[in-house]
Amino acid sequence: MIKCLRTFFLSCIYTCLNLVCFQGNAQIANTIAAADKVYGLSKFWQEVNYNFVYLDKIDRKAWDSTYRALITQVQETKNDYEYYRLLEKFCAMLNDGHTNIFRPQIKGLQIMQNAFGDHLVVVKRVEGKPVIVRSWKKDQSVLPVGSEIVEVNGSSAEQHIRTHLLPYISSSTEYVKWGGATHWMLAGAPGTAFNIKIKKPDGKQAVVNLVHAKATDSIYFPELGAYYDEQKRELLEFKMLKNGVAYLGLNGFSNRRIDTLFDEILPQLYQAKGLIVDLRFNGGGSTNIGTYILKYLVPDTVLAGARYATREHLPAFKAWGGYVTEKDTVGNAWNKKCLEVFKGVYTYHFPYEPDTFVLSKPRIVVPTVILTGNNTASAAEDFLIAADNQKHMIRMGEPSFGSTGQPLVFDMPGGGSARVCTKKDTYPDGREFVGYGIQPHITVIPTVQEYLSGKDVVKDAALAYLLKRIR
Repeated sequence: MIKCLRTFFLSCIYTCLNLVCFQGNAQIANTIAAADKVYGLSKFWQEVNYNFVYLDKIDRKAWDSTYRALITQVQETKNDYEYYRLLEKFCAMLNDGHTNIFRPQIKGLQIMQNAFGDHLVVVKRVEGKPVIVRSWKKDQSVLPVGSEIVEVNGSSAEQHIRTHLLPYISSSTEYVKWGGATHWMLAGAPGTAFNIKIKKPDGKQAVVNLVHAKATDSIYFPELGAYYDEQKRELLEFKMLKNGVAYLGLNGFSNRRIDTLFDEILPQLYQAKGLIVDLRFNGGGSTNIGTYILKYLVPDTVLAGARYATREHLPAFKAWGGYVTEKDTVGNAWNKKCLEVFKGVYTYHFPYEPDTFVLSKPRIVVPTVILTGNNTASAAEDFLIAADNQKHMIRMGEPSFGSTGQPLVFDMPGGGSARVCTKKDTYPDGREFVGYGIQPHITVIPTVQEYLSGKDVVKDAALAYLLKRIR
C-alpha cells in the first residue's frame, strides 16, 4: 500500500514550535474574518471526529469542551498568528505525528531561532538535556559549546519547555516532542529577550542575557557540518568499510529513484560479508519503495508487513446505537456493532496477506545491522516491521519516530492547511508501535562529549558488532 508522500512531514514538528513570546503583534497581519476563524476551527474539529483513526484514545469530553471554549477565543484573536497558535494547541491534544496544523505565510511574522546579535545559540537535546552545540567562535568563554541550559527567564529549562512549547506540538512520542521543543526553545521575534542560566563544561554557572537581533558575526564554532547528523546526504549512500562490511544509507522513500540507485550498486553489494543499513535520516514516503530494497536483503519469498485499519462510519447503525447500552451487546454482534458505530470506534480491518515475491537476481543475506533514530519515520518504520522477523538482522541506535498512517489533507482559512490521520498501522500480530516507536535491539545513544566530538558512535558500534560476527 502506498503511503502519503511526506514532503514536509518531519519539518512540521519544528515549524510550529516557535515563539514563546512574540513582540510586535501590531505588525502581524489579521486577514482572517471572525466567521472564517470559527469555520476553520469547526472544520478541523469535524474532520477529526469523522476521520481520526485514534479517536478512541483521546478524552472526548475534554476534546469537545475545548472546542466549545475555542469558538469564542478564536474570534477574539488579534491576528492570524494568534489564531493558528490556538489551532496548533488544539491539534496537539490528539498526540499524533500524522495529524497537524500547517500555518500559512503570515505577513509581519518574523521568526528568529539562533541569532542574538553579538551572540549565537544553537541548542540540541543530548542525553536528555538542552545543550549548546554551536555558538560564535569568539564567544567560547561566554557561551561555550557543551554548556547545558538550566534556566530560562527564571524557570527551569524543563519547566520552560513544558509550559511554553510542548502544548503546541503534534507528535505521537514524548521523546520527539522534547527533541523538537528543545530545538526551538529560544525562538522568538526580533527584540524578544531571554535570560538564560547555563552550566558550562567546567561545571561553573553563568547568566547570559540574549535579545533576538540580526547576527553580527559569521565565524561558527564548530564550523558548519562538524556533526555527523548535519552532513549533506544523498538519497542513497554506499561505501565499503572494514573487512567486507558495507554501509548502505537509505535516506528517504519518497523518491523511487532510490530503487534505481540500489540496482546500480548491487554488483558491489554482493561482495559484502556484513551490512549496515542506515535509516536514521529516513522520514518515509512510499512503503513499496522501501520494500523493493528489503526484498534483496532477506532469504524469504514472503514479507509480513504492517496491518492496516480505519474507522468505518455507518449512519443508520449510529442512529440505532443511540438506543443500545453495553448490557445489550452481550452475545449480540448486531448491537455491539451499532454501539461501536455510535461511539465512533467501529473499525474496518483491511484484508491482510503477506507480500509474496520472486527475485531474478541473487540476494545479500549477511549479518545486518539496521540503524534507527528518532527521525526514522512512517514508511521507514514499515521497513522495520517487515524486517522484524529476520534472524540475521538486528536494530541498533534509538527508538524510531513512532508515527505512520494515511493523512487526509484539507485547506484551512487564510491559506493554511491541516491533515488528519485516517489509517492505523500495527505489526502483523497486532502489536502497536505508533505512540511508542520501534525499539532497537541494542540501544546506542551518544553522550554529550561523543556528540560534540563529531563521531558517529552508532555507526561505529554497528561496525564493531559486525566485525565480531564475520570473523
